[in-house]
Amino acid sequence: MKTIKYSLLVLVTAAATVGVMWLYENIATRKQEAQQVVFSVVHLDETTEDPAEWGRNFPRQFDSYRRTVDMERTRYGGSEADPFAVGEHGVPKTVSKIEQDPRLKILWNGYAFAIDFREERGHAYMLQDQKETERVLKRPQVGACLHCHASTTVAYRRAGLAAGAPGQLTDPLLSATGMEQLMKGFPIVSAEPYSNAVQRVRHPVACIDCHDPKTLQLRITRPGLILGLRALAASADAVPHLPSIERWRKGDRRSPYDANRDATRQEMRSLTCAQCHVEYYCASKATLFFPWGKGLKAEQMEAFYDEYRFRDGTPFADWKHATTGADLIKVQHPEFELWSQGIHARSAVACADCHMPYQREGAIKMSNHHVRSPLLNISKSCQVCHHFSEDELKQRVFNIQDRTKQLMDHALDAVVSLIQTLEQARKNGAADEQLRAARQLQRKAQYRVDFVNAENSMGFHAPQEAARLLGEAIDYARLGQLAVAPLAQKD
Repeated sequence: MKTIKYSLLVLVTAAATVGVMWLYENIATRKQEAQQVVFSVVHLDETTEDPAEWGRNFPRQFDSYRRTVDMERTRYGGSEADPFAVGEHGVPKTVSKIEQDPRLKILWNGYAFAIDFREERGHAYMLQDQKETERVLKRPQVGACLHCHASTTVAYRRAGLAAGAPGQLTDPLLSATGMEQLMKGFPIVSAEPYSNAVQRVRHPVACIDCHDPKTLQLRITRPGLILGLRALAASADAVPHLPSIERWRKGDRRSPYDANRDATRQEMRSLTCAQCHVEYYCASKATLFFPWGKGLKAEQMEAFYDEYRFRDGTPFADWKHATTGADLIKVQHPEFELWSQGIHARSAVACADCHMPYQREGAIKMSNHHVRSPLLNISKSCQVCHHFSEDELKQRVFNIQDRTKQLMDHALDAVVSLIQTLEQARKNGAADEQLRAARQLQRKAQYRVDFVNAENSMGFHAPQEAARLLGEAIDYARLGQLAVAPLAQKD
């Protein structure tokens, strides 16, 4: 009996020993796997534009980056193919927003967006969609458009070198020579005809636009944002969601604010997105710029535009409305600015936390480079912080977006009514001086409704701010109608 007990004890001890050894080996393997985040297959440097080359060293990140070709709808975002519109190589275009909502054609009459404006789709399409839009094919555009639609880092530097900037293309971008090349080439490429400038680029946004090829650190490469952040830091606008700017303001300010030097890593996880997801001027009368000299709020940017004068001395306007004759502002896609006014920004939640959430593959933790709506990945994007069911979280988002959409419809109707009233007044022979006040109110109303309409969250990034802007848009539009109504009365 004792022999049997002894034998069992030996067997159990041996099994436990084997199990512990196996567990130790497994832990050691996982730790080693977690350290192996880079596969040094190819040499990457400041000339490596092709994401596929980066993908040979970073296959996991590249696999998710490639999935930005996916087209999937959410209630107010995403995209789907338009079976009646086909682009290059037979690739379907997305659904036309101006055909879905004809009010937008009335708003933008005389501007290129009234010709063609389609649903947004993933980063993989950003260059292709721009090259194929009727706005480019039917209206002369300039290279400034590429600032947010292509991998331009190397293109700017090459142009700068050709114009006499010192150093070599392989110099680190953030070195003195690298930055001089970038900033010298930026206005050159921006001023070129689009048909010439587009020959300088080959890829949509690429790894090199956000990462240092040696250290993989996040970095800012777009000159527009570099200069825009300098102007923002020098302003008096409170930006508690950007603590590095607040720290810089308390310093001696001898050197301009530089996000690549001053920003925290968490800030950079939003600022890299702010290179493109912003409002900016990008036409031919001035080099592309962000209107942040007074702050990030919509009315602060509006005030900046109101005071701005082009080189020829004319006041700022993107175009003159073909129906009313008003000088108007066309807002682009101010996601960063609206997010800056919301609770997530104030809570230090970065763009990447929601749109590129962390994921695990084996023992490796990484950001998912399949940039898309958090609604398509609620468990990773939202439930990390909000411990409610997916259905509950989705309904909260829809409540915000549905209410924003309803309010925006009222604002669009109000602005369209103002435009129609102004049109009738002009037909009745009203003079420019008689229409001046109503045109100014159209500019203010249309700017606000466009700010929310062009922003890609349907108000979710800052619900109260979006509602405030739409409420003001309705107010300004109706005030404009009252101002011009006597001139629009028919005999």
